[in-house]
Amino acid sequence: MAHPTKAAAEPRIPLSQARILGTAVAFADEGGIASLSMRKLGEALGVEAMSLYNHVANKDELLDGMVDLVFSEIDLPSGEADWKTAMRERAESARQALGRHPWAIALMSTRTSPGPSTLRHHDAVIGSLRTAGFSVSMAAHAFSAIDSYIYGFALQEATLPLGDTEEETAEVARMMMAQFPTDDYPHLTEFSVEHVLQPGYNYSDEFDFGLNLILDGVESARNKI
Repeated sequence: MAHPTKAAAEPRIPLSQARILGTAVAFADEGGIASLSMRKLGEALGVEAMSLYNHVANKDELLDGMVDLVFSEIDLPSGEADWKTAMRERAESARQALGRHPWAIALMSTRTSPGPSTLRHHDAVIGSLRTAGFSVSMAAHAFSAIDSYIYGFALQEATLPLGDTEEETAEVARMMMAQFPTDDYPHLTEFSVEHVLQPGYNYSDEFDFGLNLILDGVESARNKI
């Protein structure tokens, strides 16, 4: 009796929009968004590119869905916490999601056809501020300031030429310092030696300091209105 082949023994996973988007996100995570094409995505899924169009109309719809998938990973503001705690927790969750998907930083606020997760997220953030007593205009100011900081920090975190470990970061700093005469740049040298090269330095730790400044500033501005 003939044995079934491996292909016959393992049924092919049906193509779906969810599978396409998940694969596209993983592809962009590994190689960057510029490397993503419908042809390459089809190859990654083991299908012809034309098969993808039965589930996503075009590249724009694919990008919309990918961004929506990233938004779905961000925790919504807690309805039980005070607004500053809710915004802080949501900001940290957003930063972590963008750290996993750095290609999404430039796309998060540019899509003109946002998906349900994106809309739910924005609605929840605004709702959290409005429930806390923010006026519509003050909620807009707060939302803009917080998100500008999150995206900006995530972009800088993703592009700074620092290593993944404390040792790698220190080595990069030493290599950069070796390229310029330290006496000509005393403040940069001091900053590097007394801060970047200190044990335990991690650029990511700066996030909380800046976020707290923004949240305290929003609270102060709100109280003056």
